[in-house]
Amino acid sequence: MCGIAGRLNFRTDAPVDLAIVRRMGELLAHRGPDGEGIWQDGAIGLAHCRLAIVDLSDAARQPMAAEDPRIRVVCNGEIYNFRELRAELESRGHRFRTRSDTEVLLAAYAAWDVECLARLRGMFAFALWDGGRRRLLLARDRAGKKPLYYRFDRDGIAFASEPKAFLADPAFET
Repeated sequence: MCGIAGRLNFRTDAPVDLAIVRRMGELLAHRGPDGEGIWQDGAIGLAHCRLAIVDLSDAARQPMAAEDPRIRVVCNGEIYNFRELRAELESRGHRFRTRSDTEVLLAAYAAWDVECLARLRGMFAFALWDGGRRRLLLARDRAGKKPLYYRFDRDGIAFASEPKAFLADPAFET
């Protein structure tokens, strides 16, 4: 199990508070003892606590960037059919630098946009930021095996693997 968290401010001129996103990730540290990562680009911030299972290398750390560095993802879980998807994507000319299912997820999004969701089999929850489109895609497996909580406020949306991560925001009201 991994932990994912993040925040998107609706106003592009309102940078996300990276300290809050970092604290959100820290509150989920028990979900991923193998490393942590944080990334911010203006109004979006992503945090990840890693439990390394499929690809143990540092190249598979998250938040992970696609070939287009404006696209980033944090993922909790496993895409069971990632090998088949990887083979299909390789036949279309995609090159991979890791053995991770997360990189396959990024390539699937690049190839099939949101229709990639219909192709994914597994237990997963992820947050994918497409900076070129200013699109945040939050998704989880159909059975809901991996948790994904979110909350809106007047300024944006926060999301996490556990609701206690929202406590990192001093403006959060229970």
